Amino acid sequence: MTSLSKLLLCSSAFFLSVQVMGQKMIELKSDEKAKKVNVLVDGKPFTSYFYPGEQVLKKAVLYPVYSPQGNLITRGWPIDPRPGERVDHPHHVGIWFNYEDVNGYDYWNNSNTPPNPKAKYGTIRHTGIKAKKDGKRAELTVTADWLEDNGKGRKVLEERTTYFFTATDKQRIIDRMTVLKATEDVHFKDVKDGMFAIRVARQLELPSTKAEKYTDANGVETAVPKLDNTGVTGNYRSSEGIEGAKVWSTRGRWMNLTGKIGKETVSIAMIDHPKNVNYPTFWHARDYGLFALNPLGEKVFTEGKKELNYQLKKGQSVVFRYRVVITSGGATDAELNKLADAFAK
Repeated sequence: MTSLSKLLLCSSAFFLSVQVMGQKMIELKSDEKAKKVNVLVDGKPFTSYFYPGEQVLKKAVLYPVYSPQGNLITRGWPIDPRPGERVDHPHHVGIWFNYEDVNGYDYWNNSNTPPNPKAKYGTIRHTGIKAKKDGKRAELTVTADWLEDNGKGRKVLEERTTYFFTATDKQRIIDRMTVLKATEDVHFKDVKDGMFAIRVARQLELPSTKAEKYTDANGVETAVPKLDNTGVTGNYRSSEGIEGAKVWSTRGRWMNLTGKIGKETVSIAMIDHPKNVNYPTFWHARDYGLFALNPLGEKVFTEGKKELNYQLKKGQSVVFRYRVVITSGGATDAELNKLADAFAK
């Protein structure tokens, strides 16, 4: 048995061990024409694994994502725009995993309208759906190649990702385990934009107090205007008790974003795993709706005091494990600590 097979087997055993009362049946339904695997809870949409191809997106994503009461918690634009949304950062779609600088190629900012057409962009090409299993703990395993030069260049990483989906009346959980194997020597430069992220609906943003400008690694600015704050109710809270926009660049084992969509109070929490690189992660969580964690950007987040300079030699692998918890009614610190403890085991 290979080391990867052992890892997947141990992970499966763990998730079996944490099933709780009230878990719902989950069906994974393929729609090859739409390039999706739909994740259904009691026949109703939870999310979809969406791999539309590079003419639409430069990576596969989970999109859209629904709360337990059926409200959309992800931004619609640019795939399915909704009134009142921001239209910045077209590469922010659903829930995704990528990085801004891998051997000098930008896998984060790439889209069909990249911020700097002269920059070097990479593409993460979906290569297959390897396994899927329905049940109270549904599983989906997919593969992808990380390719340089907008998908025309050499392959530097092979990705194998397994999603585990669970659900109760008030909660939805997505566990993602991603194995990256280097097919060439790989250097992940310490940069800001990475690595596991969700772009949330307008209602879950923090109320905007001023216009902002954000600069990527190529020096390209993106303007984010101040908007009408009607119905915008989001607030971050970290495992360390830090709140609001101040959470950016801080470290913690989890981060929770809580807000209200219609009559539903909903929270989205991201949980790090102790076996991940550079645990606990840095949080790249912005008030305008980008909610991300980045364990590899240490030089940026410490203002140059420390540098990670993470590298893989050809043939080496690394595993990243993350948990997303979507709770109707919101999740308390105690509840999230319990979920984080269980995930850590």
